[in-house]
Amino acid sequence: MLPEAVSQASPLTQPPPAPPNGRPFNPVLTLNGWSLPWRMKDGVKEFHLVAEPVVREIAPGMKANLWGYNGQSPGPTIEVVEGDRVRVFVTNRLPEVTSIHWHGQRLPNGMDGVTGLTQPGIAPGKTFVYEFVARRAGTFMYHPHADEMTQMAMGMMGFWVTHPRDIGTMRVDRDFVFLLNAYDIDPGSFTPRVNTMLDFNLWTFNSRAFPGIDPLVVRQGDKVRIRVGNLTMTNHPVHLHGHEFEVTGTDGGWVRPQARWPEVTADVAVGQMRAIEFVASEPGDWAFHCHKSHHTMNAMGHDVPTMIGVDQRGVAEKITQLMPDYMAMGDKGQSMGGMEMPIPENTLPMMGGEGPFGGVEMGGMFTVMKVRAEQKPGDYSDPGWYRHPPGTLAYEWQGGMPATQRNESPGGHLMQPTGKSAPIEMTVRKPSGHSGHQ
Repeated sequence: MLPEAVSQASPLTQPPPAPPNGRPFNPVLTLNGWSLPWRMKDGVKEFHLVAEPVVREIAPGMKANLWGYNGQSPGPTIEVVEGDRVRVFVTNRLPEVTSIHWHGQRLPNGMDGVTGLTQPGIAPGKTFVYEFVARRAGTFMYHPHADEMTQMAMGMMGFWVTHPRDIGTMRVDRDFVFLLNAYDIDPGSFTPRVNTMLDFNLWTFNSRAFPGIDPLVVRQGDKVRIRVGNLTMTNHPVHLHGHEFEVTGTDGGWVRPQARWPEVTADVAVGQMRAIEFVASEPGDWAFHCHKSHHTMNAMGHDVPTMIGVDQRGVAEKITQLMPDYMAMGDKGQSMGGMEMPIPENTLPMMGGEGPFGGVEMGGMFTVMKVRAEQKPGDYSDPGWYRHPPGTLAYEWQGGMPATQRNESPGGHLMQPTGKSAPIEMTVRKPSGHSGHQ
């Protein structure tokens, strides 16, 4: 008898329950996701994954037709303990063959999940069984090795965490996990383009785009771990405000303490996982995001010209005679603050999040780490926006402004700060050839 195939459709973060049986461990929290239940049978931890079409809410106002596991994309996180014998039943409800590769795991070759190389593909309607021992603690991923371009672009991926046998090893107070995903979905559409190689327009954490991403809620003084896996087609420099951290783990294992160093940005390359750790010492609402600026936007277009400095008044007047609602944009930058524009149905605005002081001009791979002294242990509920103590909030200057001075002589030469004319002479050497270059 197969174990029950549990399904979950909610896009909200599901707090992790304590393990009901088996070896004890400290569960992780999957951002905007959940962990897959199991059953114990004859000392084996059994899971049931179902590969199937799913509908994922990317953020309020937009849903996508994706492929995933057990009702969601990414699929649920699988949590086991080092030394566990694990049996995973994988049922295929897709219209084509699939498989599952257990990214980074040590296991028998025939369990590696590469279609045609280590196993036949799982045909539609069929169920395959993978069984192996979780031989080392660490953070891993699972994804298909069958029609990979299509199935990965449609969102088929998930997280796997193997906890240390000793519950006190590498212990933290809060342990978050999520995958980085990228999709190419035309405005007004529901299904990703699967042959896109670089020009994606939706960048997400666990297939959720800000402002639809839940915050990382922690208690001041907590030791925090954030595990990030990357199954997109480009690297992502993930950056945390207000705190420095250490990279303590990769999908190859834990980093030895003497090999760690402080950082505020960790680059996660394609196919990699990084675990970062820090003490949440500074209260507040701290940004956590990919530092590639176009990865913190939604519904981007790649053929939009740069209009900064272009005088569009004459053209705009003529266009408004035909289109009264036309509005010239881009001549002063692309800030969208305070602007409400009609967009196609099922389309996210480029930057749609609202903060306590107005629009947060970010989207995509962006969320907020909320550090609060009063947050109780194990409480992941959103505490609301941070209340800044008096004297700790930036404010507008209300005094006078000094007169602007141009340090320039009547002849147009730059002058020294003393005001005395001191032209700067420059000698230009033109290149004479390429001899000596390597």
